[in-house]
Amino acid sequence: MPQKFPPTETFLPDNLTLRTLQRASKACQGCPLYLGATQTVFGEGPTDARVMLVGEQPGDREDVEGHPFVGPAGKLLDEALAAAGLARKTVYITNAVKHFYFEPRGKFRLHKRPPATAVKACRPWLAAEVDVLKPRVVVLLGATAAQAILGASFRVTRDRGKVITGSIAPAVIATLHPSAVLRMPGAGEMDAAFRLLVADLKLAAR
Repeated sequence: MPQKFPPTETFLPDNLTLRTLQRASKACQGCPLYLGATQTVFGEGPTDARVMLVGEQPGDREDVEGHPFVGPAGKLLDEALAAAGLARKTVYITNAVKHFYFEPRGKFRLHKRPPATAVKACRPWLAAEVDVLKPRVVVLLGATAAQAILGASFRVTRDRGKVITGSIAPAVIATLHPSAVLRMPGAGEMDAAFRLLVADLKLAAR
């Protein structure tokens, strides 16, 4: 018989602040991802951030260090933010899924796309972050984050760079995930993808 997990809402604190949410998230057992991950990786950033960035899930480095976007994709995101005129310390950065989902391969842990059940289970955490922060702009990095908010039919390749209204914030913009930029097959393709990411972040900054 499949193991049952309690509703995520049962782990949310009564008093919602970014600090209480971060603390409470450490005990979340709302989906099976917590069983393999080292720790919960919650969002970070100032309480008055106008721009909120939402990625897919923590990676290997994030899982070890406990902070979002500190691995290779995080370094590229820092470069893109700087190029767009946004300081990382001024934005709030989080993920749609708060635990690392991976496949063991020898000594390595290979990133796997989180299942839809995990995205759904984590949605109350993301909704609470948005509710507390009330950002003016939400930037969705990659397909998992975009589809978690805008629906399964949303395609980043088709609709990136557009300002979407009437969703979780006054303005929502979907763009490429930094890891997708890093996976581009050649330097030319990577440079072109990086420019698209910067352009979308500049749109968010405006």
